[in-house]
Amino acid sequence: MAKEKLKAFGDMTENEAREFLENLRWPNGPVCPHCGHDVAHKLSGKVGSKKPVRPGVYACAQCRKQFTVTVGTIFESSRIPLRKWLMAFYLMNASKKGISAHQLHRMLGITYKTAWFMCHRIRESMRKEPVSSLLEGVVEADETYIGGKESNKHLSKRSGKRGRSTDSKTPVFALVERGGELRAGKVANVGSATLPNIIRRHVHPDATLMTDSFNAYASANEHVLFHEAVDHSRKEYVRGNVHVNTLEGWFSLLKRGINGTFHHVSEKHLDRYIDEFVHRYNWREMDDVQRTIKALKGAPGKRLYYKEPKQNLDG
Repeated sequence: MAKEKLKAFGDMTENEAREFLENLRWPNGPVCPHCGHDVAHKLSGKVGSKKPVRPGVYACAQCRKQFTVTVGTIFESSRIPLRKWLMAFYLMNASKKGISAHQLHRMLGITYKTAWFMCHRIRESMRKEPVSSLLEGVVEADETYIGGKESNKHLSKRSGKRGRSTDSKTPVFALVERGGELRAGKVANVGSATLPNIIRRHVHPDATLMTDSFNAYASANEHVLFHEAVDHSRKEYVRGNVHVNTLEGWFSLLKRGINGTFHHVSEKHLDRYIDEFVHRYNWREMDDVQRTIKALKGAPGKRLYYKEPKQNLDG
């Protein structure tokens, strides 16, 4: 079944891919991305003209500006065929541990540099912002560490430094509502001035918070109604309904993807990879095509500019 769905995207012509995006973005007809007017007509060149009109060009009846379905989206100004964009979207949404830019470069017949930029633009469309609701019910909170130089591993073994005491790694903090949404991102630090503030911004006061016994979570009692913790230092990982195993499982998947698929992720772009794994987790109940369509719906209104830093979970 997965191969049939992949083949359906791969067999699209460029016109079919463009019409697919038009129906997705404009289910009730084209809307001008310049002024928002919902009356436009498709342009068609005169027979025998030396300057034919590009397929899919519309003219707004109000502001008179021309536009296509890619204007105001991550596809704008891209020379990559739309059918290849759709294939890339599908592959990234169907791969549980991600797919590398090298693999996309080979499968789609594009350069590695092009594939790399495509991947980051797709991750931008997967990003869910702004957050408009608080996590409720039972909410788990935990942190992990990503990265670290291979050459420093012998130093960590010698000094016994691991986890929170490892300076060469980037801290990542996550919250998950059991049976619901997960939110995650890199943070500047995991101190008691950082984590409780994030919890305050994302967790409903009536929620039950589950953490480990890390000291930074102690002041979370001031915000949530109930706070339970397991003591990992005493090898306590589950006590009845008290655990952070949901997040531990997601962290494991994230690390397997980074270490096994991408091999190296810079701190600068780490949040974008996290967005990708968060997107697949939050829409895990959907099949691959539905998850792909969900990501494609996030393409309008987003343009990726690397000079502008991405806002982290803690600010």
